[in-house]
Amino acid sequence: MTTATATRVLDIAVLPGDGIGPEVIEATVPLLEKLARDAPYSFRFTSHPAGAQHYKATGIALPPSTLVAARASDATLFGAMGWPEIRYPDGTEIAPQLDLRVELELYAGVRPARAIPGIAPPLADPRAAAIDLVVIRESTEGLFASRGRGTVTDDREARDTMVITRAGSERVHDFAFRLAQRRKRRGRPGRVTCVDKANVFRSMAFFRKVFDERAARFPDIEARHNYVDATALDMIRKPWDYDVLVTENMFGDILSDLTAGLVGGMGMAPSGDIGDAHGLFQPCHGSAPDIAGQGKANPTATILSAAMMLDWLAEKCGIDALARDALVLERAVDATYASGKVKPFELGGRDGTRSIADAVASNL
Repeated sequence: MTTATATRVLDIAVLPGDGIGPEVIEATVPLLEKLARDAPYSFRFTSHPAGAQHYKATGIALPPSTLVAARASDATLFGAMGWPEIRYPDGTEIAPQLDLRVELELYAGVRPARAIPGIAPPLADPRAAAIDLVVIRESTEGLFASRGRGTVTDDREARDTMVITRAGSERVHDFAFRLAQRRKRRGRPGRVTCVDKANVFRSMAFFRKVFDERAARFPDIEARHNYVDATALDMIRKPWDYDVLVTENMFGDILSDLTAGLVGGMGMAPSGDIGDAHGLFQPCHGSAPDIAGQGKANPTATILSAAMMLDWLAEKCGIDALARDALVLERAVDATYASGKVKPFELGGRDGTRSIADAVASNL
């Protein structure tokens, strides 16, 4: 039996946020606490304010104290933030998650898309059951670097600038290749596809050039190129051919929503925003004001994001039990849907937040 002195306490900053954010977080945290029983680790969850409603009440979307807590924590678990009617004076939405990516240098947006047993994919091809890919979205520059810096001239012209740096490109490409190596050890192909528009934009040609340079450092991994428009087409024609994709910020934002649609929608899509020192884990979906407070929110994406957090913490902290429990949690989700007894509202079922979380807990 694990002794108290051998238990590693992991500090998790929890940012529930807006709309359904608190609901999916409340469904997920007890599952992590259940996994931690008799484990060589434990969690200390601390909730912190941020988001659109907090901005409406205080004029601050991301309080300095919340940023300090996220920086000091072992990981951050994020619900959902934003509210359509609450915006900054320039008309843009409240999105503290974008600020956190920049402040904590969370340069790798990790967006897995894996077919889940029991969830019928929208593609009729039987090979759709084998979809298991990851979109790596560079999250600190690209077109998003112009956030808050775009210009409008005389109400006749607007400009936003794409920024691609060597340092930013090198680190995200290396991240993608290292991830492909880990996936290859688990039976995946070991392939990275650089998604760009190098035939048109000098910035994208530069992004590809750096990709090719970094690929030479990973001779065990196959390196490919594809234009973003062709990739969008191939995501419908043959998504099972992809393993790891690495791309610019805006392209990754769009493609990761597309890949979520291949495996059941945003309610099934987890994500992580990862840097060299920090990690933030959140569902890909938004705050869904139309169903907030009704108990209809699907917590699966948040639960799978928590599994990603465990796997990342295992490598960061050197605790094998965390990686084991990440797989336990992922398999519990698979078993829940494979049973055919659980179906979320957005997929035509009658199961809401609590019933889905209870079913996953029973499969742990």
